[in-house]
Amino acid sequence: MAATEPIRNKEHLKKLAGYYLERGQVRNYTMIIMGVYTVLRISDLLRLRWSDVYDGEKGAFRDHVEVTEKKTGKTRSIALNEQVRGALRLCLQHRRSEFIFASNRKTGKAISRVQAWRIIHAAVVFVGINGKVACHSLRKTWGYHACRSGAVPPVVIMTIYNHSSFETTKRYLGVEQDDLDKAYLGMDLF
Repeated sequence: MAATEPIRNKEHLKKLAGYYLERGQVRNYTMIIMGVYTVLRISDLLRLRWSDVYDGEKGAFRDHVEVTEKKTGKTRSIALNEQVRGALRLCLQHRRSEFIFASNRKTGKAISRVQAWRIIHAAVVFVGINGKVACHSLRKTWGYHACRSGAVPPVVIMTIYNHSSFETTKRYLGVEQDDLDKAYLGMDLF
């Protein structure tokens, strides 16, 4: 299986999410927004239930979602930013199941990983994004842009991803020779 790449172009990323928002497919739009901002693997994202993100008694979205990762068994607390809560607000109006990403065909079930891939792939093709972009690209995209902006220290990115080495994080972020060249040529110390 070939490694996926982050979505490097912010305009492509906006168009990717906008593809479904413009079509009124808020579940799919929310999946893209949450996939990027929560940095969850698709298997963990699809398991999310409304009770994980929304407190029905208070009638408000939670500040954090607590997730025990399927792959690592580690529990993470992920802050839900305003973009995620905004997407969830839209999606909540169309709630059909306890799952945020409810299947249209299987009552009481979440969509499958294959269906999630189809959703992402259709938007990628429409937008014209080149490269190996799939579900895991959403997870990688946040880290790529966090690293490029310089706003998030690499050790924090590594911790968010639960990587045991920076080498893994570096590969994950898709650091390429162009990025290295920009770093070398962009420094003006004297």
